[in-house]
Amino acid sequence: MGLKISEDLRERFPGLSVLVARVGGVRVEKVKAELQQFKEKTIEEIKQTYDLVTVKDVPIFRAYRDFFWRIGIDPTKNRPAAEALIRRVLAGKPLPTINTLVDAYNLASVKSCISIGAFDAGRLCGDLVLRFARKGEEFRGIGMEKPVVLEGNEAVVSDAEKLIAIYPYRDADDTKVTAATKDVILLICGVPGIEGDVLKSAAQITIDYITRFCGGEGRIET
Repeated sequence: MGLKISEDLRERFPGLSVLVARVGGVRVEKVKAELQQFKEKTIEEIKQTYDLVTVKDVPIFRAYRDFFWRIGIDPTKNRPAAEALIRRVLAGKPLPTINTLVDAYNLASVKSCISIGAFDAGRLCGDLVLRFARKGEEFRGIGMEKPVVLEGNEAVVSDAEKLIAIYPYRDADDTKVTAATKDVILLICGVPGIEGDVLKSAAQITIDYITRFCGGEGRIET
């Protein structure tokens, strides 16, 4: 499965890049003791590495914040994914426990500082497109009771039938990873200012973490 970036989005944001990865044959569980132990180790590393006042100045987070402002998202209210997770820990809150696959890629996001989207491959149709939203399109993200109506300036990811994400910070409820998921498609979400080798490293970390705790085999597709 590939991903195409629309020409108008590419023209407005030179240097915008996304990697697609796949992990097949996974087993998703609610919790796993080994993963919980790894999560606790990661929490200690976060506390030793970051400070709540200065975490926003990490260069990768600055790049995401700049991109958010340009597409009409206030990053002080909707923070880049890894920054939001790190801030939770620094504020004394636990990392979320969703299921083993989601928890694994959240830890990979924290490790790499890169935003990662994950989708049940069995619920996707055709290739993916990263483009500007069309005014009036509706999107229902994970945890949302009802869809939001988009303004048209948002960056979104769609398959051949539907929207699956507001890029790069919210995934759709319809394609989320659940206990029934067997194959997962990952978006390693870049923005201008983040180099390709950083995305490749993040993709490999994500594959490693998922296969470590959920089994399966992974590869970077694009």
